[in-house]
Amino acid sequence: MRSFSVSQDDVDGLFGVVGPLLDERQTRLVGAAVALMLGRGGRVGVVEASGMTFERVAAGVSQIESGEAGPSDRLRAPGAGRPLRVDQDGDLLVNLDDLVEPESRGDPMCALRWTSKSTYKLADALGEMGHEVSPELVRRLLHQMGYRLQAPAKEKEGRQHPDRDGQFRYLCSQVETHLGAGEPVISVDAKKKELVCGTQHNNGVEWQPGSKPVRVDVHSFPDPEIPKAVPYGVYDLAANAGWVAVGDDHDTAAFAANTISRWWDEVGSVAYPDATKLLITADAGGSNSYRNRLWKVELSRLAVRAGLDVTVAHFPPGTSKWNKIEHRLFSQVTANWRGRPLTSHQIIVDLIANTTTKTGLAVRAELDPEYYPLGVKISNAELASLPLKPHEWHGDWNYTLQTTSS
Repeated sequence: MRSFSVSQDDVDGLFGVVGPLLDERQTRLVGAAVALMLGRGGRVGVVEASGMTFERVAAGVSQIESGEAGPSDRLRAPGAGRPLRVDQDGDLLVNLDDLVEPESRGDPMCALRWTSKSTYKLADALGEMGHEVSPELVRRLLHQMGYRLQAPAKEKEGRQHPDRDGQFRYLCSQVETHLGAGEPVISVDAKKKELVCGTQHNNGVEWQPGSKPVRVDVHSFPDPEIPKAVPYGVYDLAANAGWVAVGDDHDTAAFAANTISRWWDEVGSVAYPDATKLLITADAGGSNSYRNRLWKVELSRLAVRAGLDVTVAHFPPGTSKWNKIEHRLFSQVTANWRGRPLTSHQIIVDLIANTTTKTGLAVRAELDPEYYPLGVKISNAELASLPLKPHEWHGDWNYTLQTTSS
């Protein structure tokens, strides 16, 4: 005999198709039959899919199990049920829709203009209009009307550069070309600075003995006396591997470039012994900004020392979330140390280095105790002397630091 597994999506789909075709009795009995077939937890799944109350489903189950669910022209058992509230109160649905309809948020006269629209507050507002409703009835009516609890979606990015899409296409073509030739391609960025203090709060939760949470400060105000960790990462796209340097000084272009240089010396040169080129994808701002002169000077030194043509392709302004290192490496690091106070630089290094994923991510992390001063100036003459070749497409965002000035 063939066995079938039924998911909640299947139950939702069933009631989405047949629900409008059934009367009250048929809905009750079909829901009860599905609940019995599903077994443990089946009643809850039917309640969520059909919008019926748990009591209605239980009544249907009782009818089937007792043999009372035979053919009948009645929709309800004799004397059972009462008129629906929406049938008794014709304005209820209209007034509820007016309260929660998105346009009402702009109406300063709306009673809920400046409050969260919970079912309790909606029930109170409807009560002031003369409707006798409970928060539970409001919840069911909202579901029937197609409303769902939803968080705001972060999709509006503000003003976009006119060449945004063109740069994405060019960057992708550079990645494909370098990977196709077996050359290394890395995504780089600095992670948010972290306070190194055992009493500072770190978002998230982890398993602890009952009633014994780690005690941390109520507030996390900036404090110049508390040391900070500055993680800068390199993510190898082809190898699905990360390398992170944890500094204790400033996030400067010299720190960023030195991290890439250390990655090449300790990892990249071993993994790609025949490489002649290196492609770096980076954000448009920060320590690896396309406007940062020191960034280009330091990368030029790496290119000459390593014998590599170092190409940099920057993401367009305002699109840093698309940088691979953000969701392939840093998001996994954050998940790995959630809920755990970061008490020392070494703890941070160890937590980063022990970050793994089911897709095979491997991470290496090391301390960088070097001092990186702020305010290093690069003259026009020094910048002009670099073996820097801008690309034909947006040479400010795409450029190659050659091994020689030819």
